[in-house]
Amino acid sequence: MRMLLLALMLSTLAGAAQAQSYPSRPVKVIVPFAPGGVADTIARLWAQNMSQSLGQNFYVENHGGGGSNIGMGLAARQPADGYAVLVAASSFTINPSLYAKIPYDPLKDFTPVTLLASTKNVLVVHPSIPANTVNELIELVRANPGKYSYAMSGAGTPNHIQAETLKLAHQLDLTMVPFSGGAPAIQSTVAGHTPVAFTSLAPVQALVAGEQLRALAVSGLTRAAVWPDVPTMAERGIAGQDDDVFTGLFAPAGTPSEIVATLHVETVKFLAQPEVKQQLDKLGFERGGSAPGEFTARVRLEIAAWAKMIATAKIPKQ
Repeated sequence: MRMLLLALMLSTLAGAAQAQSYPSRPVKVIVPFAPGGVADTIARLWAQNMSQSLGQNFYVENHGGGGSNIGMGLAARQPADGYAVLVAASSFTINPSLYAKIPYDPLKDFTPVTLLASTKNVLVVHPSIPANTVNELIELVRANPGKYSYAMSGAGTPNHIQAETLKLAHQLDLTMVPFSGGAPAIQSTVAGHTPVAFTSLAPVQALVAGEQLRALAVSGLTRAAVWPDVPTMAERGIAGQDDDVFTGLFAPAGTPSEIVATLHVETVKFLAQPEVKQQLDKLGFERGGSAPGEFTARVRLEIAAWAKMIATAKIPKQ
């Protein structure tokens, strides 16, 4: 018993010493997307702040491709010592149900650290569409089967899943038009070629403000802070659209709890800065900062929720 207690004490002291010295060398921040996207932008803001606050270089490595599976698989294989972390988006919780095989297990291979930020998906239409609410759009499409189309920015993206869920729930004959990314999809909607679109909030804020697009409703359980007058889907009686889109911080499973706590505490300090709030507002995101346990619970819930939506929308596995 004395030997066991001594071993436990030594282990505790070793963990505390490791946390006090962390980080003692540069930390790699893996982003599973190409440079320039929203997740990449948030990761770089966070990494810059962490470099300043912890006195070691936090540097971003972009590993895009494979629907973000390549970067997340790479992150899952990193040593669990705090010197490699992952900044991921909602594809982290979507891909287990979207792909027949992925190179990571979201629950076994990672320790969720904290939610960095979250945003809404928004249903927008071209101003020529005679609908001011999502319910009016549903009735319009029902009355004109096959006449209208929606722009889709990528198979398996949150906006694709939510659009198909809406279509099936209300039996809408709304044609999907795929694009290679969010920018061309939005351009097509602004031009009126595909007059309906589900998209993330950030790239359409200015277009809605300039009345080039009309926002009908947002996903999630609460309204977007930057659009307090735009209702949620739930407020309009539309079920199955309750998920926000997140950007979160993860560490490889087995990373010492003391290091996870350090990353969480420093991230909360980062998110509390007024200038960070301003930058996130511009991106259409709201600040996170949830505790590791709370974020873990959210990840579990989202995996189940997206799985249900993908099954409901009958989106085939890739």
